[in-house]
Amino acid sequence: MSLPDYQVTNDAGKVTIYLQHGIYGAKEYWRFQVKRLAERGYRVIALDAPGYGLSPLPDNLSFDLIAEASASLVRATAGERNVYFGHSMGGQITPRILGKVPGKIHAAVICATIGYFGNRTKEDQEEFVAKRTAPPPAGTDPQTAQLMVVKSMMGPGAAGPEVDLVREIAAATPVKTVQAAVKAVQAYPESEAIANIKAIAVPALLVAGELDQTGHAPGMKRVADMIKGAQFGVVSGSGHYPWAENPAEFNQLFFSFLDRNAPAR
Repeated sequence: MSLPDYQVTNDAGKVTIYLQHGIYGAKEYWRFQVKRLAERGYRVIALDAPGYGLSPLPDNLSFDLIAEASASLVRATAGERNVYFGHSMGGQITPRILGKVPGKIHAAVICATIGYFGNRTKEDQEEFVAKRTAPPPAGTDPQTAQLMVVKSMMGPGAAGPEVDLVREIAAATPVKTVQAAVKAVQAYPESEAIANIKAIAVPALLVAGELDQTGHAPGMKRVADMIKGAQFGVVSGSGHYPWAENPAEFNQLFFSFLDRNAPAR
């Protein structure tokens, strides 16, 4: 398998942080977080899943295909110590990636995802699919419609340059890619998802946004309870993009976790 499109920042860092985006997104929406990590001495690799950014959309997008692309990148680029950070869909896939590269990942961060599609009510499942696959409202172009969805996933007070960046990049996700990713989320077997979550044997941090209705805190807590020794945190006032909506509180959790489990130096 060819490697996904990716970008390396601070190649001299001894600890590598991999950043995997969600259904709406691409590697560019991590720009502010990449800068912070590099300033702390980390080597950072932000990647595009198949179908995102410059990576072409496969005919049959699946979680296993995305996980294998990411695992191939880890095999090709891993440093002395490595941390995998998955947001939303990327967080759902992170446990599967860890299983494909045993011994390569030394800590994991899972953000704003409840782990598997069945970890929602039936009503939540139906709303999730409809919101992301319905035709744009009359008189609205697809990108504007996607921007509406992205904004709806954020807390009511979300503002600032980091929020603006996420909105810009996420709203520009190709419509066909979003539709394919939603199908992949639905098709991921619950039994496999739970088995992969329970198999995580490295230090893990799970972070939810207090106001996130997509990767909501109670669902994330259920996932955290499946992982031995996992740390769980909730970022106040934040929706689905806590590192951008409340970076100070998010990074207090994140950097404290890194300092304990994967210090840069």
